[in-house]
This record gives sequence, structure tokens and C-alpha cells, in this order.
Amino acid sequence: MSTRLHLASEDRAFFDRVRASAFTNPFGDERALADRRALGVADEAGFDDVLARLLAELEKRLAALAPEGRADLSRFADDDRDRVATAVLFRVFHAHTAALDDLIREQEAADAPCAAPAAASVFSDLLAFGLPRTEAAQNVAIFYQLRRAFHFIRDGLVGAGPSMKQLRKRLWDNIFTHDAREYVRSLWNRMEDFSTLLLGATGTGKGAAAAALGRSGFIPFDPATGRFAESFTRAFVPINLSQFPESLIESELFGHRKGAFTGAVERHEGVFARCSPHGAIFLDEIGDVAEPVQIKLLQVLQQRTFSPVGGHEVLRFEGRVIAATNKPLDRLRRDGAFRDDFYYRLCSDVIEVPSLGLRLQEAPSELEALVAHILRRMRVADHAALAGRVLDALDRGVGRDYAWPGNVRELEQAVRRILLTGAYAGDAPAAGGDGPDGLADALARGDLTARELTAAYCRLLFTRHRSYEEVARRTGLDWRTVKKHLASDPDAASVSWANT
Repeated sequence: MSTRLHLASEDRAFFDRVRASAFTNPFGDERALADRRALGVADEAGFDDVLARLLAELEKRLAALAPEGRADLSRFADDDRDRVATAVLFRVFHAHTAALDDLIREQEAADAPCAAPAAASVFSDLLAFGLPRTEAAQNVAIFYQLRRAFHFIRDGLVGAGPSMKQLRKRLWDNIFTHDAREYVRSLWNRMEDFSTLLLGATGTGKGAAAAALGRSGFIPFDPATGRFAESFTRAFVPINLSQFPESLIESELFGHRKGAFTGAVERHEGVFARCSPHGAIFLDEIGDVAEPVQIKLLQVLQQRTFSPVGGHEVLRFEGRVIAATNKPLDRLRRDGAFRDDFYYRLCSDVIEVPSLGLRLQEAPSELEALVAHILRRMRVADHAALAGRVLDALDRGVGRDYAWPGNVRELEQAVRRILLTGAYAGDAPAAGGDGPDGLADALARGDLTARELTAAYCRLLFTRHRSYEEVARRTGLDWRTVKKHLASDPDAASVSWANT
């Protein structure tokens, strides 16, 4: 038996730093810092430049380990094998990111799995470094997952302020956990056990966040066919529960058999049956469902099984559950309208999506970025020039202090209205919902908790003054407490005053 190789202490330290960089969340400041530490350069060095230099140094050290060719991982002692393996994965991943990104763009237009020569090339490279076929195929799938997650989180959720940076970081951790090494070791095929609850006011982008999660799950790679097991375009199955009357929700969720009820003239598959084992179902407006439906959904979350309406067969659900609501769940739970046991099955991770008003307070330039993003998605010609005209119209019509009560959804429609009419004057009725009359009515009825009252008053003042510090001065609260009220409970300031 040949003697196992051991790394020199300098190489061991370098590969340890590369390993730290490889498993760091790319949407946090820590990733750029980890790359700089691995290379030993000053903090002011640019990220792309540091990464290119780090990869060049890594290539040089890997080549030195095997002057006759590629380093064979099987030749290294156990601890050092893990170090070199991570370095090899880091190097191979970055060598193929452009090709994997091309595959993502191609796959976005197809519901059937595309041929994936980029993935086959990654697989061949990993085999050449001595990875077993099963381990190599798993890492190909993880590489593809990494690029999809980065693509959908970065491009689907634009914004440079602290709240959006934190949101992107939280979404990445939701996919790969806060410990990516543990994810690769033991959790990559167990994420269906972790459900996610997205909270935020209407129009903030909960659907975009859910889509980024749902399209970024682990999808196995089959070396025999050179394709992934399915297209990520079919992996995300959304349903807006508020669209259906209570009598039809169960059928839409679980399906029904022919003759199960009046009008059931043929068999129908619900969203749980249509969701693949590698996919995720998105239950939007979960706060609107009645208790009987909550109980049946609870069973799916607990036992991973369900039965179609009018059927006796037991079907298994193996996907992941993402839910969202703009309702104040704390209040619904206190009132008995939302079951505690159901909530606790949904809340493996609770992620709050910030309001547009908060985002613009933190980073006013986000308005320009969002307008440009909306126009790009509309695929209009000369969107850069149009963006300037749209922003000028917004400045004339509502100004930069406008509260945007409809959040990003309102901004999207404002852009369309400006393209049609040349102007946008704001949404006065919606903006008035948080106004003094609505707050006075709620106070007169006496149906606000102390927390809801404080949040509502902070929201009212913030809408007027657009400053944490000014709201803090007027309320006597610390500005951080004001920010917490605005960010953590966006619906508390709009507790359906007109509908109670």
C-alpha cells in the first residue's frame, strides 16, 4: 500500500483559508473578507480581482502537489484529503460558472431537462481528480444548485440597502443552511423537513422571494443521460389560497376524484400531487385559510401524506413547503383564527420581506435600481433612457418622500401608468389606510394591542417624516426600536381598520 501524502504546513494553512471562503454565504460581507484573508491582501482590494488572484494561487499550489498531472485525492491522508478536495471543488466550480449560467438561461425556456454538456464537463473534471462517481455526481448537482440560487436571489431581489442585503443572505441560508459544509455532508437531501414562512405587507415581493427558494433546490444529475433529473422551471408550484372559495381549496390543494362532488366531472390533480420530490410548493396568503384546511395542511406537514377529495388512496408529498402572508399572525393566533400547532409546523424559518418605504429610507438610490429592473423585465427597448423619464415623472407626481403603500407592486404599476399616460399621482386611498382617521377609528373600537398601537403610530409618523430619528424623537423611543416596529411587523400599522 502506497504511503499517504501529507500537506506542508503552509499549504495546509492556505487550503484551510480556501475552505473557509468556499463555504461562506456570498451575499454577506464575510465572503469578500474570507477571499482577502485567503490571499492575504488589503481590505480595499476589489472582489473580482481578489477572486481571480486567489484562483491563480490555488491552481499553482494544486499543480505543485502533482507535477506529473492532476492531484489524485485518494493519495492524501484523511484530514488533508478533505482540505485538498475542497480546494479542488472550489477550483472546478469557478472554472465552470459561466457555462453553468448559460445552462440556467437555456433551461429557463424549457420545461423538460435540457442536455447539460457543462455539467458533464464538471463531472469529468471531478472524476479526473479522483472523486468517486457518486460523490462527483452529487457535487455537480450542488454546483448547479449554487449557481441557480445565486442567479435567482441576486437578479430577482435587487436593492443595495441593509434590509435587502439581509434578505438575500437569509434566503441563501434557507437553501444551504448557515453551515454549508453540514448541508453538503448530510442535509442536501433532507431539506423537505424545513418549511419556510415569509412575512411582509402586500406587494413587498414575497412571491419573488418564494420563487428564488423554490427554483433553487437540489436536483440530481444523471451522468448516464448527461441531464438533470428535472427542469427547475417545474420545481416551483405556487398557489394563491385567497383566489378560491373555501369549498374548492381542498380540491386545489389535494386534488379530487371524478364524482367526488357536484361538478367533479373528471379527475383533478392538486398542487401537492404536481409538486416533484425535488420541488417546493408555495402557499400564498396562508393567513386566509379556514381552520379545517389548516388541519389538513398540518397533517401533510406532520406525516407527509394526503388523500384526494373523494379518494381513499394515501399519496406521499416529498417536496418542500413555503408559505406567505401579509396578515398579523400574532393577532390571528391570539384570536384563535390561526392554529398554534399549524404555525409551529410552518416556522422552521421565518423571513420578513421589507416594505419599499423602509428600503428607500435606508437607500434612496434603490428607486433607480428598481425602476431599471422593472423596465428590463418588461423587455422594453432603450430601457436606460426610459428609466430616466420614469423617474422624472415620479419626482413630479409623488416626489421622493412618497410612502409607497402598495410597495413594489405599486411601483411596477406606476411605471406602467407612466409609460401609458406620462404621469403618476400616487394611490391616495391606500395611503390613507395608515392615516390618522384609520388610527382614530381603531382606537375608538379599542381593538389594538399595545404593540399594534405603537407600530401603527410609528408607521404614521414615518409616512410623514421619512426618518427613524424624527419618529424616535416624537415617540420617545430609541431609533432602533422604531426600526424594529417598522421592519418586523409591517402589517401592524395597517390592521384592517376599514374591514373590522
